[in-house]
Amino acid sequence: MPLFEHLSDTQATSLVGALEKKRFKRSERMVEAGQKSNMLYVILSGKASVVVTNSSGKELVLATLGVGDCIGEMSLLDNQPHSASVVAETQIDVLTLSREGFNSCILHNAQMAVSVMRGLVTRLRKANQKIVSLALFSVFGRVARYLLDMAEEGETHQLVVKKKISHAAIAREVGASREMVSKALKEFETQGFIHKLEDGTLAITERRAKARA
Repeated sequence: MPLFEHLSDTQATSLVGALEKKRFKRSERMVEAGQKSNMLYVILSGKASVVVTNSSGKELVLATLGVGDCIGEMSLLDNQPHSASVVAETQIDVLTLSREGFNSCILHNAQMAVSVMRGLVTRLRKANQKIVSLALFSVFGRVARYLLDMAEEGETHQLVVKKKISHAAIAREVGASREMVSKALKEFETQGFIHKLEDGTLAITERRAKARA
């Protein structure tokens, strides 16, 4: 794992005894906002979402985490409760490291500390992009940007969203209601910005959809 790749043989050997493997089921909450887990999780397989929830229960996805990403490092560093919840999007396997083990590694290995900081900076940049999107773009603009971010270039050089994503999932990503997301997608399709292919994937035919606000 990238987090541990700069440990010396001695450090790695001592760390092995402190690591444990844990599995979370799909939709299970790995950490809860406002609470402390006193544990670092390093993802071995699967995906998880970092989410915040308002008073009415509406969720906004701040980030999606995958193999090699860490969970809980912010709380370990500042000894404060988690600022967001983390939910397993799939079955997920992690390595766990206690607060004591984490602190020991950080204090005795500068490269590991740098790796943790880089991970935090990456997530901070993504969070800043999310804030800008919420502040400056309408729901239509946010949906368009999300589709473009998810799209890949196909064999014919056309942008295609290969992953099938529900309207509810998009709503959680862009901070809107499912009804508004459905309205935006219908409008994009009516205007020819997007269309469904035979295999069920979504093709983007007009890049200017991103600019709509």
